Amino acid sequence: MTITRKNGPLYLQIKKIIKDRILHGVYPLGSHIPSEPQLEREFNVSKMTIRNAIQELYQEGYVDKRSGVGTIVIRNTSFSKLSKGKRFTEILVEEGHQIQKQHLSFGWTQPEPGTELYEKFGERCRYIERLYLLDGQPYIHYIHYISSRVDLGEELDQSELPSLYDRIEESRITLEQFRDRFTVAPAQDETGRLLGVKPGTPLLKRLRSSYDAEGSIIEYSIGYYNTELQHYLITYDL
Repeated sequence: MTITRKNGPLYLQIKKIIKDRILHGVYPLGSHIPSEPQLEREFNVSKMTIRNAIQELYQEGYVDKRSGVGTIVIRNTSFSKLSKGKRFTEILVEEGHQIQKQHLSFGWTQPEPGTELYEKFGERCRYIERLYLLDGQPYIHYIHYISSRVDLGEELDQSELPSLYDRIEESRITLEQFRDRFTVAPAQDETGRLLGVKPGTPLLKRLRSSYDAEGSIIEYSIGYYNTELQHYLITYDL
C-alpha cells in the first residue's frame, strides 16, 4: 500500500496502521504480524523504517519480539482513556471477530442553518462516511462529523483508514465526555443497500457526541447497526 511523507514520519504511519489492524482483529491476539521483509514490500520502505515502527509497538506493549520466533501480538486493546469509547469493538475482537473499515466518502460539509448539525458545528465541519464489516459482512454504516480543529491529514488511503480517535489525540485534543443515544430507525435506501437489507428494515441507530474539557463538541457520529448479524454489547467494570 502507499503511504506519504505529507502525513508525517513514515514509521509512525506504519505503526498506526499495524496497531489499527491489531485493535480490529486483523492480527489476532497471540498471532504473528508479517515479517519485516513482507512489511518492507507492502509499504515500499526500508528495513530501518519497519524496525522503528515495530519498536514503537513493542514499547507501547502491543507486541513482543522473540528471536527466531518473530513478532507476536500480546495486547489487542487500547491503552488510551478513549478505550471507553471503543469497548464494543474490543469485545468483538476479543471474541475472535475481525472488523474491517471501508472508506465511502470524505470532505467538508456546510450544515443548513437551523439543523442539529449547524447548532453543533456552525457553518462548516469535516465528515467521514464509512462502512464497517464484521467478519467480511456489512455490519455498520457510519457518518462521522468532526470539528475543523481535528487534523485529519491531507489524504485518506482507501485501503487503510486512520483511527478517528488517534487523529483527535494527535490534534492535541483530549476528550472528556461521551454521550450516546440509541433508538430504532428504518433503513433508508442507501443504508439498506450498503448493509444488504431491505429498505424499511429496523436497524439500531446510535448517535454519539464527544466533547473536550471545555465542553466543545469534537465529534458527532450517526451509526446504523444490523443487529441481526450481531447484537450491540455493553460491558461495565465494577
